[in-house]
Amino acid sequence: MRHTKAEIAIRGLVLLLLIAASGSISFAQATVRTVAVERGSQTAKGGFRNEDEIRDKFNKWREDDHAKAWLRLIGHDLGAVESVTAVKPHGDKADVVVTVKSIDGPAFRHGISIKLVSSPNGFNQIDKRWLRQYAKMWNMPADVVTALRLFVGEDPPNGKSRRPERMFLTELEKEARDSIVAFFNASKQRIVEDLIRGEGANKADFFMVAWKPGKDRSYVIVPSDTAIRFFSEGPVEVTRSGNLKIGRITMQRKGGDGGRETAKMLQFKLNPSLIFSIKGSSID
Repeated sequence: MRHTKAEIAIRGLVLLLLIAASGSISFAQATVRTVAVERGSQTAKGGFRNEDEIRDKFNKWREDDHAKAWLRLIGHDLGAVESVTAVKPHGDKADVVVTVKSIDGPAFRHGISIKLVSSPNGFNQIDKRWLRQYAKMWNMPADVVTALRLFVGEDPPNGKSRRPERMFLTELEKEARDSIVAFFNASKQRIVEDLIRGEGANKADFFMVAWKPGKDRSYVIVPSDTAIRFFSEGPVEVTRSGNLKIGRITMQRKGGDGGRETAKMLQFKLNPSLIFSIKGSSID
């Protein structure tokens, strides 16, 4: 028998309340976790709908003014375009892949990473993986991996910490903090490229932000190289809250997830709306 979304949500809340009643977690903790999971789910759904909309606009480019402007910005003369086909790949940096076939020439394939924002202070996750995956990708030194295992909670705190399950970077020994900063500073270019563009057939050649504070909407699209330079700007440093800033990108423990093991993943976030400060790339 299939259940409605409301029934599923109610069952989840009842389960959390039963756990709280048993003394494992408090009622307040149960409520906060339920709200956080639901908020994350709604944010993800909004992002998927936005990607579907942009894919569909590209596919209807002949009658869609936004799509025409996007095609010009990624380098196409509309008079020379024969067809445009947009699809959504799965598990890649590009949220939409657009293939543009010219009348007298070859077809061009463009991967586009898309971020949805409704607030000038909103943050989007740009990458999330297990620490061991990043360690392999970026050839992290052993001492950096050891320190970050404490940061994400794969190892329990080995000193004073405000959370029983993990440590913040500000709580690590100075030598460990310095090793983390030195590694990310030395590898900054490679890391930011991987976070924004990625690799492989469906890497992101362009970075698009959809600004939708309400009924109004506007878009910005820039080459990934431009986004990489922009979000790389600034030092690598430990923040007062105990996370890591890499230029305009923040590295933190994922957290949330109702306390499941996936809360220990490492994630990278940025504020996509900042890209609107780059002139000549915005479309209303």
